[in-house]
Amino acid sequence: MGMAVASDDLLSEKAAAMRASLERSQAITDDVVSILGSFDHRLSALETAMRPTQIRTHSIRKAHENIDRTLKSAEAILAHFDQYYQAEAKIVKGPHEDVKNYLEAIDQLRRNIRFFGNKKGFKNDDGVVIRANNLISEAISKLEDEFKRLLSSYSKPVEPERLFGSLPNSMRPSSASPGRDGDPNGKNHSSNVHYELHKNNVDALIYTPPILIPPRILPLLNNLTQQMVQAGHQQQLLKTYRDTRSKVLEESLQKLGVEKLSKDDVQKLQWEVLEAKIGNWIHFMRIAVKLLFAAERKVCDQIFEGFDSLSDQCFAEVTTNSISMLLSFGEAIAKSKRSPEKLFVLLDMYEILQEIHAEIEILFKGRACTKIREAVMGLTKQLAQTAQETFGDFEEAVEKDATKTAVTDGTVHPLTSYVINYVKFLFDYRSTLHQLFQGIEGEGDSSQLASVTMRILQALQTNLDGKSKQYRDPALTHLFLMNNIHYIVRSVRRSEAKDLLGDDWIQRHRKIVQQHANQYKRNAWAKILQSLSIQGLISSSGGGSSNAGGDAGSSGASRTMVKDRFKTFNTMFEELHQKQSQWTVPDAELRESLILAVAEVLLPAYRSFVKRFGPLVENVKSTQRYIKYTAEDLERILGEFFEGKSMNDNKR
Repeated sequence: MGMAVASDDLLSEKAAAMRASLERSQAITDDVVSILGSFDHRLSALETAMRPTQIRTHSIRKAHENIDRTLKSAEAILAHFDQYYQAEAKIVKGPHEDVKNYLEAIDQLRRNIRFFGNKKGFKNDDGVVIRANNLISEAISKLEDEFKRLLSSYSKPVEPERLFGSLPNSMRPSSASPGRDGDPNGKNHSSNVHYELHKNNVDALIYTPPILIPPRILPLLNNLTQQMVQAGHQQQLLKTYRDTRSKVLEESLQKLGVEKLSKDDVQKLQWEVLEAKIGNWIHFMRIAVKLLFAAERKVCDQIFEGFDSLSDQCFAEVTTNSISMLLSFGEAIAKSKRSPEKLFVLLDMYEILQEIHAEIEILFKGRACTKIREAVMGLTKQLAQTAQETFGDFEEAVEKDATKTAVTDGTVHPLTSYVINYVKFLFDYRSTLHQLFQGIEGEGDSSQLASVTMRILQALQTNLDGKSKQYRDPALTHLFLMNNIHYIVRSVRRSEAKDLLGDDWIQRHRKIVQQHANQYKRNAWAKILQSLSIQGLISSSGGGSSNAGGDAGSSGASRTMVKDRFKTFNTMFEELHQKQSQWTVPDAELRESLILAVAEVLLPAYRSFVKRFGPLVENVKSTQRYIKYTAEDLERILGEFFEGKSMNDNKR
């Protein structure tokens, strides 16, 4: 019991001790709170006291920042003033010694103007900006002079030898260059060019345009161009380039031999001289477009790189006079009096314009070059039209040809050989004619060339029919027509015209040849064959009565009449031999065929007559006066026919 009481007292004491401890802790906490409260009050008072100082400090910091910015701005302005004065010194010195630094100085001035223009304290009418603009104007003016100096220094006419060296090997002149008076007697000059071109593949030929201005100079000229364009000096630039380069191009063409001829000048020239000049013109057009203009376009594009429209305009103005010089000759030819011999040179000229058409479209691109393209196309159409009209003129000239050239031996007339050669030449231009007909009529098939050829050959036959009527001897008339039409047919069969005109045309005209051969036999040999007939030798009763002229043999014919017949035959044959040995059948095969045809009629008739009536004169004096020839003699003498012998040959 006593232990329980003691335990309760102990717990009470501990509880009292804990209460006392908690009370002391509370007192301490209250004291701390009181102290902290007094600190807060003091801090608020301190903050109130410090605020003016903080404001002054912030203002000072802001002022320092403004000062720094102002100093930096001033430094930039001073730096730009320094750059301005440096640029000014370079510009005053001029671009001649160091163009690159001169151009950098101009760029620097432009940057200075932009810099001052964006500054609030500076205006566009401030002195510094005005001076900078004036300095740039002065600099650009000096650039124009430098551009002109550089361009002029490196712009020299191209010597003909350089141009010839730029041609494909197959087209380089082997002797004197064309244009240096050429060869005034060189006939078919342009046709030879046509042949050479088509012998080689035109598309495969490689042209190497000459270098007109050194490549190292072109970027420098381009830099000058950019500065001048940026300054708005396009027109001054254009004028400088045009005046310099156009003159050089013209001089290059003149050195080559190009000359400006009017229609009247062309009319005064002899045909041989004119033909040579046309051949040269064809060379000149090819050289000008594929070499000179191609090289000029390259220069133009590099100098005006980045300014396409300006490049096109400059190129157009530089080449206008040169193109005009070249085209004027072509126009003079197209407008000059038409004549058959001009057809092939017209086709040659048309052909070269077709050949360079693609280059013209590429080189003379853009709106600025429109008039030049149209001028070239206009000449192309004009030549085509003149060529087509010349076809009609030639057809009419052939039909109405009234040359008095005598063909006494019935051989092929010069007109025939001329027309046939003409037609053969036409077929050398088959592809060109295809383009020509297509350009004029919108169609270009082979039937058009066939139609033209047929009309020309028909006109020739019409003329030959008229010429054949000049002969008094009908036999010679038909021999003449046989020779000429045979020549036409043979020539067609051996040329490209065969495929175009067709087998029907050939067969039809071969029949005409045969008809004339038959008419020749009928007219030349009918009378002499009549002398070998029995008609008039034997009485109608068929008896063998005699008459006053002499005895009648078993043949039932009068000896006297038989003698007369033999004498008549001999006389007529000798006259035929005398005359027809002077006639000519130039084609050996046709001649042999004609002689064989005569022999097949004459020799059997003669043999039969001699066999039947020869005995009546065999036993009389001078038998050889009547039977002068054997059949073999006649065959041998017939072999002398149509050899075109002279009268003296026959007498011998």
